[in-house]
Amino acid sequence: MDITAIILAAVVVGGIGLVIAILLGIASEKFKVPVNEKEVAVRAELPGNNCGGCGYAGCDGLAKAIANGEAAVNACPVGGAPAAEKIGAIMGVEAGDFVKQVAFVKCAGTCEKASNKYEYTGQMSCVEAMNVPGEGPKACSFGCMGFGSCAQVCPENAISIVNGIAYVDKEACIGCGKCTDICPKGLIELVPYDKKHLVQCNSKDKGKDVMSVCKAGCIGCGLCAKECKLGAITVENNIAHIDYEKCVNCGLCAKKCPKKIITA
Repeated sequence: MDITAIILAAVVVGGIGLVIAILLGIASEKFKVPVNEKEVAVRAELPGNNCGGCGYAGCDGLAKAIANGEAAVNACPVGGAPAAEKIGAIMGVEAGDFVKQVAFVKCAGTCEKASNKYEYTGQMSCVEAMNVPGEGPKACSFGCMGFGSCAQVCPENAISIVNGIAYVDKEACIGCGKCTDICPKGLIELVPYDKKHLVQCNSKDKGKDVMSVCKAGCIGCGLCAKECKLGAITVENNIAHIDYEKCVNCGLCAKKCPKKIITA
């Protein structure tokens, strides 16, 4: 082969490669997306669970929202106060008070205390069981069915089914809220981690009707509300409600409750 032809071909190929490299360099500069350094710094302080408990689609979404001033620096339920403090320093604002939230199941109707209308043999899913007659086998239409839909979506395995009802390990719970979203009975709520006295019932039936199906249900007697010196407890729709901002964990309500459904 003619050496000149070889050299010419090499020069042409090399020239084309050089032109392409230059064009790619220009294009990368022209179309590059500006990097928000605060967003990168905030993302580095988030735990990376991508649980969605903050209301955004993962940690990347929350980092962007915080950097843009669209979310609070203490919005991550998993990172808690330590992450909030570091992110606050990045954003140049105070982190504010962070109250850890954990899931709580508002039902004490275990197998021994609550009755069933029939024996359920369908798919072990609370969501699916709601489609059968009577919205599940439990005689109390407000009670936990114990089929574990909440446990199945918990990213930290903080929920287990104990004696027919869901139980939350508050030490393992990260407060992501996935269990609250999936529970078809709406009986799981997020509560302050440090609150000891919680109402273990979700029934809005009158006392007589509650007692006919569950030995552990709230009968709406109001004794807890009368005992509370701070007005932290009210009875609405036949069930006691605790205002956690007013509650000081004195425990008088739990001692007075005749059904013992306020945790002590």
